Amino acid sequence: MNKTKKMTQMLGVICAFAVSSCQKAPVAQAEPEYGVLTVASSHQTVSTTYTAAIKGKQDIDIYPQVSGFITKMYVEEGDRVKKGQLLFVIDQLGYQAALQTALANVQAAEAAVATAELTYTSKKELFAQNVVSNFDLKTAENNLLSAKAQLAQMKAMEVNARNNLSYTEVKSPSDGIVGILPYRIGALVSPSSPKPFTTISDNTQMYAYFSMNEAQLLNLTREYGSKEDALKSMPAVELKLNDNTLYSDKGKIETISGVVDKNTGSVNIRASFPNDKGILYSGSSANVILPSNKENVIVIPKIATFEIQDKIFVYKVIDGIAHSYPVKVMPLNGGREYIVLEGLQPGDTIVAEGAGLLREGTPIKVKSGKEA
Repeated sequence: MNKTKKMTQMLGVICAFAVSSCQKAPVAQAEPEYGVLTVASSHQTVSTTYTAAIKGKQDIDIYPQVSGFITKMYVEEGDRVKKGQLLFVIDQLGYQAALQTALANVQAAEAAVATAELTYTSKKELFAQNVVSNFDLKTAENNLLSAKAQLAQMKAMEVNARNNLSYTEVKSPSDGIVGILPYRIGALVSPSSPKPFTTISDNTQMYAYFSMNEAQLLNLTREYGSKEDALKSMPAVELKLNDNTLYSDKGKIETISGVVDKNTGSVNIRASFPNDKGILYSGSSANVILPSNKENVIVIPKIATFEIQDKIFVYKVIDGIAHSYPVKVMPLNGGREYIVLEGLQPGDTIVAEGAGLLREGTPIKVKSGKEA
């Protein structure tokens, strides 16, 4: 009897709990909230990166001007040389002999001129005494002129022989760094050799050459008014090296080509960088970072946008409702932000995050503390 009573009480408690649970009201789902942004105009510096080739201020290929075997070398690759410093010597024996021959020919020609002058002087005196004819006098005069012409020719050959001998001593045409040395002592070289002796690079000042397409050039010209004004007013540029570090010294744009390459549709631009520490090497590559100042532009975060079929959209909040609008943008800060070129005006309010999850016409409840 007691056991039956206890079971009855337990069943009563379970039923009461079940009835109580069933009578509770369902929990209402929280309305989603969104961060919004009221856009405004500001000043921004936009950086554009261009691939560049680095060259020395002067890269001079040195070719032999005479033929012969290399007999002496005074430099090695990478040596720093001064203008006029001796680099190589080509076998001089043949050219020394040619100079001695030229000097002897000059002496012979001088003697011939002296003899012709004596003959002409004598003929003039005899002609005055009617001893010789006018024909004899003119012949003597012509012989003298011929001898003088022969002397001039011999002197020219002497100059040529001296030059050839001097060309056997190959000297540096400027201060710089010695490049590759493809020839060694004993190699036969000539003016028609396929490779130069070496290349002397003046690396005290380095040039970074890069290209800009026609549209970018037009934007640059419009921004500064003219190409000449751009060269005067453009800010300093930076150089990113191959190890992704920034070069310590900033450079300056010095020249902009006035001709668009019909094959590539681009123009060549040269920036100059100091190289006092010798970090930059001719023939290397880097990236030129060109800054551009933008006034009164609208900047929005990338997360405030979404993309459909290569078009960028934002959600404007109008009367508490999200409406999608296309915008034309330009990447900023590595693509984390956009400069809005078309589609927004200062004072417009947009959804600042989660735009890709919204739908047209979604009611927007502003998240507390998320309105800017």
